[in-house]
Amino acid sequence: MRLPLIIALVLAALVTASLCIGAASLFAGDLDAGFLIATSRFPRTAAALLAGMGLALAGVVVQQSVQNRLVEPSLIGTPESAMLGLLAITLTWPGAPIWIKMCSGALAALAGMAGFLGLARALPRHDPMLLPIVGMIYGGILMAVGLWLAWVTDLMQYLGTWRLSEFSGVVQGRYELLWGIAGLAVLLYLVADRITLLGLGETQARSLGLNYGQTRALGLGIVATIIALVVVTVGTLPFVGLVASNIVSRWRGDNLRANLPVIAAFGAGAVLSADILGRLIRYPYEIPAGTIFAVAGAGIFLWLLNAAPARAHD
Repeated sequence: MRLPLIIALVLAALVTASLCIGAASLFAGDLDAGFLIATSRFPRTAAALLAGMGLALAGVVVQQSVQNRLVEPSLIGTPESAMLGLLAITLTWPGAPIWIKMCSGALAALAGMAGFLGLARALPRHDPMLLPIVGMIYGGILMAVGLWLAWVTDLMQYLGTWRLSEFSGVVQGRYELLWGIAGLAVLLYLVADRITLLGLGETQARSLGLNYGQTRALGLGIVATIIALVVVTVGTLPFVGLVASNIVSRWRGDNLRANLPVIAAFGAGAVLSADILGRLIRYPYEIPAGTIFAVAGAGIFLWLLNAAPARAHD
């Protein structure tokens, strides 16, 4: 009972800080504090928590699917694929409802992951660092295609918004799609044992009675939907899935069902902390949470690369 209590207290402290910190003071009496919290501060806080939770869980599924702890959606071109899908729907149907755009991004993200999995099959598995390096190159190629497409169609502003993850524009009525991540998290918890078997590899998983193709498709479909929801709402956040899953597994071992709630809470708290820190560093101006997390996540990624051989599994 001690760990859930500690997690709850830490998240409560972060939520309280997020609701109180901002350019406008809640205690000056100049504004309606309740209105400000309901329309801006609470949506922003909830968006950070939900995005962090979803990206952390997406990282676990990707790692189990390719049997490598050094990958996560932002390292295999998934956000870039989602952005290509969003660019495509913006060009063909500029006035499409937000849920149509989300579906387009999810389908493109799923196609992008399928392309990466095809590449992964051709790579030797003896070196765990090879897969994330190839994934970054793959993502870079997709990003280059997206930049060219946005440039020739005069959509660079849209692409810049999706690439720069920040929560200052999140208000009531513009983040509610992210609540879908909570439902996807419940679904992942229900199939956690099957996701664990994915990490054993196709041969061993099938020998234990797992429908490998169906389970993998379900897991990656959930990942694609999460990434599309996050990109459409707040933009891309790198390294969340990598950092949360690896730190929790090094701390608590490899019991995925027991770790999933902790991973989700860690990812949620980490993204909200990055958002709070971005508001404080140059107060009252802001640094995007994606920038804060990219700097911290890159450092942790380098540390994981050096420590990887002892923990990576084939």
